[in-house]
Amino acid sequence: MTEASILFLRACLALLAMPIYLLSFLGIWEPFCKKIFFPFFLEKFSAIHERKTKKQKQELFHNLPDFTRPSGELKLLEIRTGCSANFQFYPPGCRVTCTDTNPNFQQALSRSVNKNQLVHYERFLLAVGEDLHQVPSGSADAVICAFVLCSVRSVNGTMKEVLRVLRPGGAFCFLEHVAADHSSWKYFWQQICCPTWKLIFDGCCLMREIWKNLEQANFLELNLQHVNIEQPWMPVWPHIIGYAVK
Repeated sequence: MTEASILFLRACLALLAMPIYLLSFLGIWEPFCKKIFFPFFLEKFSAIHERKTKKQKQELFHNLPDFTRPSGELKLLEIRTGCSANFQFYPPGCRVTCTDTNPNFQQALSRSVNKNQLVHYERFLLAVGEDLHQVPSGSADAVICAFVLCSVRSVNGTMKEVLRVLRPGGAFCFLEHVAADHSSWKYFWQQICCPTWKLIFDGCCLMREIWKNLEQANFLELNLQHVNIEQPWMPVWPHIIGYAVK
């Protein structure tokens, strides 16, 4: 399809979302989104999304015990925890530090902690992925990113911080939606939806080729797979899953 077709369909979608664009222009949408809409949507949507991604997350997190320290401790750092939907997959006894840019997720986080009491929740840090200065260098055995790198301001900056906070031999575990093949209809629809999607869903970008950032980062080992997780009404079909070792 031509660039003109994409621009036309983007304009049509923007017209449908005009109230949100107007609220954004007036400076109302972003605080409403962060405080009310996005925490509410994400918590409700997580229940549906978890059924779709359960198999992939079980696969992703099953080898976390391999990164336990000789002392028996396993310290996890989760970037942009959100509603903490990953706690159910973590090994019993591990210690988890959570970070997010949005303090309004802490109520949902507390509910998840209460449901998963075999996991030792340590603290919540208000922080962006590109600046984790509150976390000491080399202190984490594993860093978790699940549907996070789509919305950070800089994937490369986040990777630098991940490498800093990981201990040598530690793991970076990731599950992310990514851009589709450029010749596919899926990519065509991602191009159309991206500007409006990014506005509504707190900066989530549909067209990032995150695997390239991971390949360029200075990990000693990278295990990465491209998979499809079908979401019939959402343009986030292609995903990458795997782990990298520092």
